[in-house]
Amino acid sequence: MIFVNYKTFEEGSGEKAVALTRKIEEAAHESQVKIIPVVQIIDAEVVLASTTLEVWIQHVDPLNYGPHTGWTLPEEVARIGISGVFLNHSEHKFNDFEALRTANEKAKEANLKTLIFAGSLEELKNIAALKPTLVAYEPPELVGSTETSVARAQPEIISQAYNITQSSGEPLIVGAGVSSMEDIKKSLELGAVGVAIATAVVKAPDPKAKLLELTEGFK
Repeated sequence: MIFVNYKTFEEGSGEKAVALTRKIEEAAHESQVKIIPVVQIIDAEVVLASTTLEVWIQHVDPLNYGPHTGWTLPEEVARIGISGVFLNHSEHKFNDFEALRTANEKAKEANLKTLIFAGSLEELKNIAALKPTLVAYEPPELVGSTETSVARAQPEIISQAYNITQSSGEPLIVGAGVSSMEDIKKSLELGAVGVAIATAVVKAPDPKAKLLELTEGFK
C-alpha cells in the first residue's frame, strides 16, 4: 500500500492533480499494488470524478454543522465520496489530544477511514489507543528529506513502532524521506504494511515510472 500525499505542491494542485492521479491509476493497475492519492480538499471532487482509485484528503476538523468558517467537516467529506483522511500529520498537527480523539471518532462515524500520524514512539502509543484504521510513524525531522529516509536512518525505530502497533492491532504505515524500492522493502521487512510518500512521486519528472520503480519493493 502506498499513500501519495499531494500536499499543496503545484504539481498536485488543480488540473495537475487530475493529471497526476491518472498517472497514479495507471501505475496501480500495472503493478497491482494499492496506491491511494491524498489530495487537497479543494481538488477532491474533481479528482474523484477522474479516477476509480480510492481517494483520501489531508485533514478534517472535529466539528459539527454550524458557524465554523474555514473548517472541514467529516460528514461533508464522506458525502462527496472520499474514502479516508490523514490526521495529525507533522505539517498539520492537532495541538489538543482530545480534539484529535474527536476528529478520529467523527471521521469514523462518517464511515471515513483514518490514518493518524505520530512523530515519536510515545505519541504512537497514545494514538494507537484511539483505534484509527491505520497508524503512521514519521520522524518529523526526516519529512520531506531528499537525503535519507526513516528506513535508512532509523530502521530500529520502525521495528519498535511495529511492536507497538502489533499489540494494539492497527496496521503500520511509515514515511519520511521514503524514495526508493529499497526503502519500501526494508520498511515491509520491519513490519510496515505500506508507506506514505510525497516529494519522491509528486515532484518526479515521471510520477508513473517512479511509482512502478517503488512498487518493486513489494515483490
